[in-house]
Amino acid sequence: MRFRRTFIFVDLSGFTDYTENFGDGAAAQLLANFRGVARAVGSHQGVRIDKYLGDGLMAVAVEAEDGITFAMMLQRNSAVSCAPLSLRIGIATGDTMLFEGQDYIGSAPNMAARLCDAAAGVGTLIPLDQAVDLPVGVYTVPHEPVVLPGFAQPIEVAILAGEPLIDSRSDINEVWNRSPFVG
Repeated sequence: MRFRRTFIFVDLSGFTDYTENFGDGAAAQLLANFRGVARAVGSHQGVRIDKYLGDGLMAVAVEAEDGITFAMMLQRNSAVSCAPLSLRIGIATGDTMLFEGQDYIGSAPNMAARLCDAAAGVGTLIPLDQAVDLPVGVYTVPHEPVVLPGFAQPIEVAILAGEPLIDSRSDINEVWNRSPFVG
């Protein structure tokens, strides 16, 4: 059975060099910071981190808007906690199938992974035809087509920029300070 999902691949750009220059302890702390931010943003946005991939991750969203918001908020929130490294992110949406209950098969996860690789020095890449109905506050910046391994034709892409306006549907930051009883 095939179903539509949005895939987000994220990588800490320069992690290997960072490990060589600052040592395993500093690298482990930076990686713990990254994963902590990713878990918090994913939980808040309703996006599931499917797996960690060394100094990166693969996340899955049911709605493209949630996946894009996750990526943009992760990029923003990790700017301080993962400094001096930055993130590179690839996003793609499409029909997929779940193989043996744990691996996604399809063009969308493959494309998201390849876009992540191509996003070095850029930030977040998304196929241009999927850069529609973006979250409020997010916009595209033109980028030349990219040639991705495994794809026959160059892919028209855009860079995502801006900061999503978070709606209140999943606001976990509100503190309840009123009496639950009406008298």
